[in-house]
Amino acid sequence: MRFDTSKYPEGEKALNPNHVKKIKLLGKIATFTCISMYVSYIPEIIANFSGHPVSPIQPLVAMVNAILWVGYGWFKTYKDWPVIISNVPGVIFGMITVLTVYIH
Repeated sequence: MRFDTSKYPEGEKALNPNHVKKIKLLGKIATFTCISMYVSYIPEIIANFSGHPVSPIQPLVAMVNAILWVGYGWFKTYKDWPVIISNVPGVIFGMITVLTVYIH
């Protein structure tokens, strides 16, 4: 996919390539840590299946939060893929955790 570079500032207002590189790295790290946060629900899911159900409130709120962030990333003028990708696991793992509280 090619972008029309005429839309980007030039001269004094041009984007510093080093700054852009750092922001992209920060986005990748944030995406990884966000996915890791949601994957950490796996022990709670296992506890639910083992007959030791956890409170559904925190994973339910996390799931709603993730749904809102996915919607935000999806409906922006330009899709914000790091936000979308990092929060989809929150929807999935939050839902599974909440469901397994009641199905164990």
